[in-house]
Amino acid sequence: MVMAVVFAVLLATTKGVESRKAWRENAEGEYLEYCVISCRAKSASLTDFGGVGDGTTSNTKAFQEAITYLSQYESEGGSQLVVPPGKWITGSFNLTSHFTLHLHKDAVLVASQDESEWPVIEPLPSYGRGRDNTEGGRFISLIFGTNLTDVVITDSCTNTRIEDCYIVSGDDCIAVKSGWDEYGIAFRMPTKQLVIRRLTCISPFSAVIALGSEMSGGIQVVRAEDIVAINSESGVRIKTAVGRGGFVKDIYVRGMTMKTMKWAFWMTGNYGCHADNGYDPYALPVIQNINHHEMAAENVTMAAELEGIPGDPFTGICKSNVTITLAKNVKKLPWNCTDVARISSRVVPQPCEALADQVPGSVEACNFPEESLPIDNFQVQVCSYRRKPWR
Repeated sequence: MVMAVVFAVLLATTKGVESRKAWRENAEGEYLEYCVISCRAKSASLTDFGGVGDGTTSNTKAFQEAITYLSQYESEGGSQLVVPPGKWITGSFNLTSHFTLHLHKDAVLVASQDESEWPVIEPLPSYGRGRDNTEGGRFISLIFGTNLTDVVITDSCTNTRIEDCYIVSGDDCIAVKSGWDEYGIAFRMPTKQLVIRRLTCISPFSAVIALGSEMSGGIQVVRAEDIVAINSESGVRIKTAVGRGGFVKDIYVRGMTMKTMKWAFWMTGNYGCHADNGYDPYALPVIQNINHHEMAAENVTMAAELEGIPGDPFTGICKSNVTITLAKNVKKLPWNCTDVARISSRVVPQPCEALADQVPGSVEACNFPEESLPIDNFQVQVCSYRRKPWR
């Protein structure tokens, strides 16, 4: 799997499966068991490089020095950096190939608020320019890497799995992208076969899972299940615009619980910020086969804002077994739909006419695919790591 760039979040922590992972500390040192696709030949702890998880100390230098040291093992069986329990404040750090970044279930990464720890770098070729300064640069991400191999992280990717994560973000918790306008169209590298499971997200100003708006290379075959959204602006959001081209299709979401939301569903074809004036105004995106099944939301301001593109409607929109409880004293219409079409089944409150209940009582609508994706067929191994105590 070739990596491009990793999204930034304000706080993220992994939650492991307790039955398959254990961490203990005693007179013989720290010991960890974990499940991965392959075990690494060399492991180290962030504390070996001066890391302090006290919620106050900056660990940027510790992360950078640890990964620089571990990068020498790329061709010798790979390496792993273990982040023990604690609250680890850090600026950006780069990953390396054949590398595992393993966070203990009680380890929390907190992005530094010191802007000097976030250098401005060149944009990706598939984006043309960045948005963070007048010269078209972009701030580096919290966890970053380019042209990497054998690193399980998100993004411009094929056959990727994101599981057991708790994310609090000032932006989208999971942002799925594939290039911006004419640059993404020319680069032609879609994001596809992405699995997201057991995600808990708090995103007061944005989405739990966002597809786009930079989706000009295409996004296809995304499966998300067992998702919890708390105090977030929107659940699953699709963002695109005329000039993007590309596509978002074959998206399946099931088993999602939402509490205190502005929108449960939000799709827009009017997200019109462009890389430059060189985009093709006739490049229309294709939004097709978007499925939501077995979902519940409470204290919601508006059930859905579904805004397709005139002359280029979003098609194959399917919602079934969805119950949305609106917040008290809500005055807006629960559904607002333009230029979208397909079906719904057993949805409360009643959807807009464009998604009329065409299959009353059906249990087949929007069904989640039963066949597995290649990323689910990897055989995991139980690996272990022991850190000797300092004498």
